[in-house]
Amino acid sequence: QLQFVESGGGLVQPGGSLRLSCAASGRTVENYAVGWFRQAPGKEREWVGCTSVGGGSTKYAEFTRGRFTISRDDAKLMVYLQMNSLKPEDTATYYCAAKFDALRNYYCTDAMPKIEGNYWGQGTQVTVSS
Repeated sequence: QLQFVESGGGLVQPGGSLRLSCAASGRTVENYAVGWFRQAPGKEREWVGCTSVGGGSTKYAEFTRGRFTISRDDAKLMVYLQMNSLKPEDTATYYCAAKFDALRNYYCTDAMPKIEGNYWGQGTQVTVSS
């Protein structure tokens, strides 16, 4: 069973940066597209972005506007979300989730830019406030 643990959240001032980590266990992630999602209090969960199998393709929600970068290191079973120029509206619990990609080049590509995760972590809280 693939499992994830997110870390790296915390309190940051507007304009600051955070790097979230998503550590996988239970199996290799090399055949999975991995996405980041967030959920603010009282709001629905929204997709932030994703990385394809092998990391050759990344897709982002419009609200990230070049501020966020997703990367992965399959050898370390890690996926990262680098967030810069943070805004108060980025305050949320952030989750990573994986989608098995049997084609290895379908999810998180131009063919299917978004993913819905099958395997989820417990989330890490990000608070942007002065």
